[in-house]
Amino acid sequence: MDAIHQTYWLLGGAAALVLAGIGSSLIARRFGAPLLLVFLVIGMLAGVDGPGGIRFDDYGLTYLLGSFALAVILFDGGLRTRREAFRGVLVPTLLLATLGVLITAALTGFAAHWLLDLAPIEALLLGAVVASTDAAAVFFLLRAGGLQLRSRVGATLEIESSANDPVAVLLTTLLASYLATPEGLSGMELARELAMQFGIGGLAGAAGGVMIASALRRMQLSGGLAALFLVAGAMFVFGGVGALHGSAFLAVYVAGVIVGNRNVPGFVQLLSVLDAGTWLCQIAMFLVLGLLVTPHALAVTMWPALGIAVFLMLIGRPLAVAICLAPFRYGKREIAFIAWVGLRGAVGIFLASIPMLMRLPHAAVIFNVAFVVVLASLLVQGWTLGLAARLLDVALPHRDREVRRVEVDLPGSLERELVGYLIAPQAAILAKAVLPGWAKLAMVVRGGEILMSDQFDELRAGDYV
Repeated sequence: MDAIHQTYWLLGGAAALVLAGIGSSLIARRFGAPLLLVFLVIGMLAGVDGPGGIRFDDYGLTYLLGSFALAVILFDGGLRTRREAFRGVLVPTLLLATLGVLITAALTGFAAHWLLDLAPIEALLLGAVVASTDAAAVFFLLRAGGLQLRSRVGATLEIESSANDPVAVLLTTLLASYLATPEGLSGMELARELAMQFGIGGLAGAAGGVMIASALRRMQLSGGLAALFLVAGAMFVFGGVGALHGSAFLAVYVAGVIVGNRNVPGFVQLLSVLDAGTWLCQIAMFLVLGLLVTPHALAVTMWPALGIAVFLMLIGRPLAVAICLAPFRYGKREIAFIAWVGLRGAVGIFLASIPMLMRLPHAAVIFNVAFVVVLASLLVQGWTLGLAARLLDVALPHRDREVRRVEVDLPGSLERELVGYLIAPQAAILAKAVLPGWAKLAMVVRGGEILMSDQFDELRAGDYV
């Protein structure tokens, strides 16, 4: 009976933490606070040093949960990355997501070696842990702040923040494996492992994405089953590629991009269902990572960790961004903003659990420093994101209402959508611009009244078309 009651308490307590986090997020939105920070704080309050007093130190479970959550988040990010976003920014963004991560890791590792007196490889491991940006944190803050960025800046941030996670995961895993068995890995073997991970991950991810999209088109599943199939297919790609020694995180992101840019029945509804699952994964990962940290242990390395955070924000990330983007004619303001939006998030804390799981020397120091770096990044960069966009003039001067899309579920209408737009006073259509050939005007909502295409003479500002 005790085990049964403990199960009830566990499930009820977990749900209470999620509800508290969602409720707190409504308050956080008013102050522009990052949602990630809210759930981390709630996890810490429920942990061993907080009122909750929960003692949690299962790094194996943390890695399992974090891997699943990060795979779903990356797959969802790939699904939402449109083919058009790659135009003009693919090469610089991929350079930023690969070479940029390596440069950031190396520079941060140098700072960690000097501030914490870690061995060079251990310092480089710490640099790799905090080298990648967090897609969930970046885009939640952009949406919460009502920011619409100029197209090239927005596309660069979108692709980089999703594509640099696999690189950071791979670099962290390789360095941790080298520290665990240094005699088993040479420099040449590390390079070969890196090439194999990227090669298998990219090719298998693309093949997996094609198969998932083809299966969804042929099986004609209902909305709920189709979404479940989508997630299960993504996890199969993730697990299968990992078992083949490829980069599972790269594979699942590539699979998402492939599926998202193919004609899949009910795709808009699938995204809506998957959105709830992605939020649940983010919340669960943030809460568990908050539970995992021991706040009183952070004090030991607090000042060196803050020094590393400052170095990363003001020197490490900006230098890496400038080196990668300067050859591609990005303006100084664009480079400065992309450098400042190097938000660290749950990915960094998740990666910091790998040395703990492998019981490496100074693993606790790496974990605690990574946690402080993430908190500092969210507090400083997260709260100043909107201000930086306006000061550097990379935000559009107006904010359109979010476009709502509904698929037309009729035979032969797989590529048709109903899309609603609000006509702003400065809209080109008011200056007699012609609609694109692929668009057909269906109806207009004006003053609460629905007007069909033959019931009005001209469009007006404020019409919802």
